Amino acid sequence: MKTLTEYLWFETAQRRELVRLTDTVAQLVKKAGVKEGMALISAMHITAGVFVNDDESGLFEDIWKWLEHLAPRGDYEHHKTGEDNGDAHLKSLLVHHQVIVPITRAQLDLGPWQQIFYAEFDGQRRKRVIVKIMGE
Repeated sequence: MKTLTEYLWFETAQRRELVRLTDTVAQLVKKAGVKEGMALISAMHITAGVFVNDDESGLFEDIWKWLEHLAPRGDYEHHKTGEDNGDAHLKSLLVHHQVIVPITRAQLDLGPWQQIFYAEFDGQRRKRVIVKIMGE
């Protein structure tokens, strides 16, 4: 079995931001030389997430509105610890922190509109994502 582990580092300009990872992960699949297997993409921070969805601006606005409705910026018990990012922790739970994408014939096996995204909910500081490629 072949494996490759890479860390992607981000420091977003905004507190809340989406970063498209599809092309980067596809390049890592090529670098790994895996023809059949899987790619694990995982945010290594508890105020960020990774998801697969359509790359469409209207959908992004809908996602942000939905997340803000379910976990609005406000006063949380967590803030009693001196932090101010309770909403970011909850948004991360809703989006989740990782995805596994199949690799078939040496390519990411995504649906026609599917793209991989890193979702930052408490940015403007250095954070990372691990990408682990495994297969034959």
